[in-house]
Amino acid sequence: MPAIITKEFRLTNAKQFQEDFGETNQHYYLALGRPQAFADNQAFNDGTDTSPPTPNDDVGSEFYVYDDLLAAQKIASTDVSLVVPRRDWTTGTVYDYYRHDYGNINTAGSTISSDSGATNLYDATFYVMNSSFDVYKCIDNNGGAASTVEPSGNKSTSVFTTGDSYRWKYMYSLTASEQTNFLSSDFMHVSTESSDFSTTAGAIEHVKITAAGSGGTNGTYTGVNIRGDGSSGTATVVVSGNAVTSVTITAAGSGYTFASILASDIGSVSGADIDFIISPTGGHANDCEKELGAFFVMVNQDIVQNAGSGDFTVANDFRRIALIKNPTSSSSLATASTLDATKSITFSGSPGSFQADEKITQATTGAVGFVVDFNSTTKVLRYIQPQFANQGIDSNQNLTAFSGTATVTGGTSGATGTPTSHDTTPELDAKTASVTSGDILYVENRKPITRASDQTENIKLIVEF
Repeated sequence: MPAIITKEFRLTNAKQFQEDFGETNQHYYLALGRPQAFADNQAFNDGTDTSPPTPNDDVGSEFYVYDDLLAAQKIASTDVSLVVPRRDWTTGTVYDYYRHDYGNINTAGSTISSDSGATNLYDATFYVMNSSFDVYKCIDNNGGAASTVEPSGNKSTSVFTTGDSYRWKYMYSLTASEQTNFLSSDFMHVSTESSDFSTTAGAIEHVKITAAGSGGTNGTYTGVNIRGDGSSGTATVVVSGNAVTSVTITAAGSGYTFASILASDIGSVSGADIDFIISPTGGHANDCEKELGAFFVMVNQDIVQNAGSGDFTVANDFRRIALIKNPTSSSSLATASTLDATKSITFSGSPGSFQADEKITQATTGAVGFVVDFNSTTKVLRYIQPQFANQGIDSNQNLTAFSGTATVTGGTSGATGTPTSHDTTPELDAKTASVTSGDILYVENRKPITRASDQTENIKLIVEF
């Protein structure tokens, strides 16, 4: 049976996801992982550092992501926002105008499409952000001409006309913090301001002649009633050459969800098709999130240097970003601001300088690991044990824990050290067949990102509903 998922359903899901970050019993973390190169000593094709693999969505891959996590940072509700595709106003561009019925079939049997060819409103280029970070909706694009005058000012409830005969409606402005946190090269924050800038609900702000008709009586017809379920709308219609040549809205009226005029009111023109463009519920700028199609949620996080007193390493790179819901720490729901996901060994004496990404082994146990970083002052080595040979799996194809005081050796550096203690239970519990940890909602593989002690990573995740 024919069916659709409506825009309201998509928006509802996006809003609920955003709101979930503020619930007291829901905890979301952004995690970094994968310090080792892609396709490094693995038994199957896992992409390369220059061409990272596409993540898989299966149970095994979820375990796999947990294997090489480095650290995770808790996400606050203020770090999450609804966003829409960013569209900067650029001179010389033909922008689509808003209309409520893109994708419908007109009286001639053709699909109604925008000037850009879009047959869906939210694919159309009907809104822009100007150089002052003000957002405007295009109501009339001057018959498909190029826009040459940037819309600006006029932050009111009214539709206004610029010098290029485009007509625009102010929607909202991005604050300085919104620009910093929720503006990327591809997406921008969307909101409804506290002030009400909406037009009259159900007012008709634009009209389009799709068929001029024929056989009418020439003349200028004023005060033509716009009929439908609204009221007080009027237009001036010019009939020339026995066809409709122009329609001008003289009173926008209110309360319309559909509209038309009678042929008998405009000289009995036959076959004319005049489309009255209906505003969204509540009028233009009444609900910016719905009107612009805010089906996207942005998560913005700054990983500041060695955040969490060293939980986030600055001595190694990362290739994976993950969004985790309700991870556990010591078998309880994690609540800390940051979580270390690595195991560690503390050495005595002078073990030498272990190198990031080198294989470490313990001959007496057969244990194998993969170095994350080594602190020569504290003599603490952090490591991971991924499920691959020479990284976490020993020669007997087992995952064996480092233990005791037997010597640990670096495969590249040749460093050797005697352990005094082991920490094999990271703050962030690894998800295994027997341990329930958080659900991984999002995984992104990237080219390696190198970190440094004076460096901050700004990470913006976009989730589309």
